[in-house]
Amino acid sequence: MTDTDPLVPVLAGLVVDVVRFLDSCEDDEVDPDSAVKMMESVSWVLGQLPQDQRERFLTVLADLAEAEQDPGRREFLENFPVAGGLVEE
Repeated sequence: MTDTDPLVPVLAGLVVDVVRFLDSCEDDEVDPDSAVKMMESVSWVLGQLPQDQRERFLTVLADLAEAEQDPGRREFLENFPVAGGLVEE
């Protein structure tokens, strides 16, 4: 994929939305232990990206947050890099 590939922001947004769902769902919707395991898995995989790809992912997240109209999703996008262990506070 290239920097201009329109699939990159779509997939990045999807990853964030899945993690947001798992983070916010009730215990009767998804087993809490399973949700935590999946979110940790996502963080681990993203953490394994080569530095240039991780930086591209972070840039896409920042672009998505800037364009987001929903305040809740915008805040989640902005906090995702730290919460996901991709950057330090």
